[in-house]
Amino acid sequence: MSKFISVGKILNFHGIKGDAKVGFSKNQEAFFCGLEKVFVLYEHDYKPLDIVSIRLHKNNAIVKFSGIDSIDELLEYKGCLLFVEEETIREALEEDEFLIDELVGLDVLDEAGNKLGFVVGVSNNGATDLLSVKTKSKNISLIPFVKAIVTNVSLKDKKIVINNIEGLLE
Repeated sequence: MSKFISVGKILNFHGIKGDAKVGFSKNQEAFFCGLEKVFVLYEHDYKPLDIVSIRLHKNNAIVKFSGIDSIDELLEYKGCLLFVEEETIREALEEDEFLIDELVGLDVLDEAGNKLGFVVGVSNNGATDLLSVKTKSKNISLIPFVKAIVTNVSLKDKKIVINNIEGLLE
């Protein structure tokens, strides 16, 4: 069975011909606009929707789905999340990009190999991704996910090595 990852949400209709106003993750315009098919989670089932066209409008996308030609046909999906198969996301990842669920739970070590804590979450402050790291003292510290600080990520070894500059962790 396929694993699905959320890529957007049908916020509302746009116009009268069944176009959907879709919200999606910031900085993912190119990926989202390259999609040809998504799945809508509707009544506990993933229903495939073929995409006819996508255009950007303000901070959202206007999406035309095949077979949805009126507001009434679209309204049943208003508020529903849109998904793609995990493999679709993996194919689009660059060498140094990861899925959030792959990073959560990884140990965080300094360059000498000392365990500093583990990743409990990932967020974005608008400028960069941030690793939420629970330290040995049970505090949560935010680590910028940039090459100058995160020097190595090994999914195989389940660890992240950081340049633990002074003041980075509490």
